[in-house]
Formats: sequence, C-alpha cells, structure tokens
Amino acid sequence: MTTVLAGLLVFGALILPDQLGSLRPAALVQIPLEGLVVVALLLLLPARAGRVVAVVAGLLLGLLTILKLLDMGFYEALGRAFDPVIDSKLLRDAVNTLGKSIGQAGAIAAAAAVVVVAAAMFVFLTLSMLRLTRLAAGHRATTGRTVAALAVAWLACALLGAQLVPGVPVAAASGAAVAYDSARLAHASLNDPKVFAGQLAHDAFRDTPGDQLLTALRGKDVVVPIIESYGRSAIEDPALASIVDPVLDNGTRDLTAAGFSARSAFVTSPTYGGGSWLAHSTLQSGLWINTEQRYSQLVSSNRLTLAGAFHRANWRTVSVMPGTAGTWPEGAFYHYDQVYAAQNLDYHGPAFTLGTMPDQYTLSAFQRLEYGKPNRDPLFVEMPLTSSHAPWAPVPHMIDWTAVGDGSVYGPMAKEGPQPAYVWRDPGRIKTAYATSIAYSLSALISWVKNYGDDNLVLVFFGDHQPAVVTGEFASRDTPITIVAKDPAVLDRISGWGWQDGLKPGPQAPVWRMDTFRDRFLTAFGPQTQAGRALSVPAR
Repeated sequence: MTTVLAGLLVFGALILPDQLGSLRPAALVQIPLEGLVVVALLLLLPARAGRVVAVVAGLLLGLLTILKLLDMGFYEALGRAFDPVIDSKLLRDAVNTLGKSIGQAGAIAAAAAVVVVAAAMFVFLTLSMLRLTRLAAGHRATTGRTVAALAVAWLACALLGAQLVPGVPVAAASGAAVAYDSARLAHASLNDPKVFAGQLAHDAFRDTPGDQLLTALRGKDVVVPIIESYGRSAIEDPALASIVDPVLDNGTRDLTAAGFSARSAFVTSPTYGGGSWLAHSTLQSGLWINTEQRYSQLVSSNRLTLAGAFHRANWRTVSVMPGTAGTWPEGAFYHYDQVYAAQNLDYHGPAFTLGTMPDQYTLSAFQRLEYGKPNRDPLFVEMPLTSSHAPWAPVPHMIDWTAVGDGSVYGPMAKEGPQPAYVWRDPGRIKTAYATSIAYSLSALISWVKNYGDDNLVLVFFGDHQPAVVTGEFASRDTPITIVAKDPAVLDRISGWGWQDGLKPGPQAPVWRMDTFRDRFLTAFGPQTQAGRALSVPAR
C-alpha cells in the first residue's frame, strides 16, 4: 500500500496541471515524459548514484509541484503565471486580502497550512522517489520493459496529438514546460529593467511647455474616477449585465436630460483581478506597467503623467485615495498638489471590508473639500472608487446626499445584507454581489454628476481591471472607459476616435491598449493646426 501511495503521489505531481481549468478526471490519462526519463536513468546507474538521483529528483519534483500550485493560484487571481522574480510581494498581499474576506485568524491559519503543505511536499516526494527507486532496482527487467512500452506509447500519442481533454495531451511533458516557462519569466524579469529604461527615455511630450499642453481644456475641471474591478464582463456577461446595464442606460438618460453628453469605448488593462495601481499608472504614464518591478522603476523616474501635464499647465492637481491609509510617496511622482488618503477624508463610519468607505461618501468628501469651494482654480483629480473591491460584500446603498454627513449614518448599513463569509460559499452569490457593487459605484458617480456637475466638468472614468473569480477563464482584459462633458466642444475634440454615444460601450466599440490613452488625450486636447486638427504625436 505504501508503494502504491508513493507511486500515485509521484504520478500526480508529474501530471498536475498549472491551471484549474485543466484539473479534470480525464486529464489523469497521461504519460509523463519526465517520469520515463528519470526511471530510465535510474536503471542505468549503480545503486548509490541512483539514490542520489532519486533525492535530487524528489526535491526538484517538490519544487515543480509548488510552482504549479502557485501558477494555478495566479491564473485564477491575476490571469497569468507566477513570476519567481517579482511576485513575492503579491503573496503577502494575497494573505492580507484573504484576511479581509475570512478574517485575520483564518488568513494566518491558511498561510501556515500552505507552508506546512509545501514542506511536506518536499519530504514525501523525496521519500516516494527513494522507495520507487528501490522497487525499480529490485525488478530491473520488468521495469525496463515497462518503460520501453510506455516510451513507445508516448511517442505514438505525441505523433497523433492524442488528447482526452482539450489542451491536455496524453503524451505529457507539462513538468518540463512549467520549469521552462518559469525560467523564461525569471530571465525576462531580470532583463526587463534595461528594456523598460529605454521606453522611459522616449516621451513625445517630455519637454512640451505648459502653455502648449491641454489648451482645449482651459478652465475645465477634469475628474478621473477609477471604478475598482469594473471590467467588460460587467456589461456583457448576461448574469452581470442584468444588474449593471440598467444603471448605465438610466444614467445616460438622466445625464442627457441634465445637459451632459458621453462617449464610451474599451481599454485593455495590463492587469487582471488585482494590482489596480498598475492600471492607474499605465493610463497616466502612457507606458505598459504590468509588474511591480516596472511600477517601482516608473515612480523613480521623471516620466510625464497626465497629472504632471495638468500640473505643468497650472491646474490644481488632487488625488483622492479612500483605499490608502498613511502616506503615499508616489504622490510626489505624479505632481499632486494635494493627496487625500483615507485618514484625510474625515470618515467616521464603519469600514466596508477593503472598500474602507462607501463611494458616495468619498464623492461627498471631495465635494466638500475641493469641488464645492467657491473661487477655486481648475482641478485635475484622480479618484479611485473602492466600493466595488472584492469581496463585494457588504454593499452600501445610495442615500440622500444631505444625509451623508461624516459617514456615521453607514453604521447599520455595514451589518445589513449578505456578509463575505456567506457570499463566498457560492459562485452565484459572488457574481450577484460583484455586479451589485459595480452598480452601486456607477450609481454614486452618476448621481454626483447629476447633482453637482457644472458646465466646466469633464469626467473621464474607467475600470482598472476585470474581476478575479467572477469572469471566465478566457475573459478579455478589456475595461470600459467613458468621457462625460456638458460643453459640446470637449467631445468634438474626440469625434475622430470613433467612441460610441452614452455611458455603455457596445460590442463593436473601439478597443485601445490602456497605455495609448495618455498620448491620444494630450494630442486631442492640445494645440490645433491651421486646418483645425490636433497636432499629432508619433504613432505607437
């Protein structure tokens, strides 16, 4: 029985996929090439050398299994494989996020269990390899014939492309593929600083004087809310769209009645499921910021961002950061005149999990602290709205703006409705909670524009990334983006973009990479040629 268990453990480690979607019973029908190679090598070596190879193979198989499990988690949460060089910080962030969903004690217990399982993986796989090595050495002839037969079968299946599960060949070499991909990712990450430095050095607007920047927006307040986890799936997945789309449709009608117009499209985010700051910095910098390494390199540079361009052109630049506690050093890189972190927004209500405070309160505080002040300078504002951050429960609801106050009114609301522990036991509840949170964030923003937006307001709102868990395995990385303004001249400037009318982009709406937005925006709202067209920037 022990020998059978050892064989099953080694076989399972060899054929374990690196994505949950491939974890199906039919996927067990595989012939792992790596196993055949190791057994053949053991048959050729003397006993002592064979034991050394068995120990090394067991340790490597343990490492490979951990890499596969990490890949599995990263594909689910972030839509990509684990990068050994740059992703260690994200593992710590994952524990913190889990703590918000199931409690700190549960998160610590889960992290401890992961460490124990990882250690046990090395121990048991090594012991299993030693046991199987002794078995093979005691039955060399039988083992040799078996390996030869399986090798022929592997070759035949490889030539025929045999698959019982799409994308999972019977002639498997997944262990080698995962090891190769991890090494390739690590190599690319080690070389990327040099590559990215070259991209940082190229900036068409780096030396543009302030009086030649954003000339078509003089006197306007440009407010850029970022709706957490607002992805394309929210308006196209039927289960989600039934909750979100009515808010956008009604909002389009309400804002039109109030004199506003809107144009919408999609932008492709550099991240998925998390890492919102990567999307924020991508849109602002005009560079593809898809890793923590690039983000750190960016904020240590003098790259011109959208906020920096508005600052250079003499706007008052403000960042409203309800999800950030403490200091935010990156504010200096963006050239913000004022940063309102969570503690500066004077919120006295309960925390709504990772959302900290309801979006309506954030907008109300912004109205009180900046937008509603008389005789102020024009504003550029970036404002990440956090009520739609996972775990999407509990979700606040809209109240009268005059009742928001210091936020203490939200006390009972935080205890109402489904809580995270209940929601996250069922995929259907998760989807409903996610869609409800997006609908709330959009409702709060639309209501603020309708109640407080004036003739000089220009609103640019977008989603930072698609949500994890909610979307399917092959969901796009697209997020909606919308520009709202009352002055027709503002939207006339982007008439050549092909964006669609209203707050909801349709299936045929243009799709841009998020890093192309900065240059197109600065070009569209910059000086005009004599022919009445915006001066162009180099194509990308």
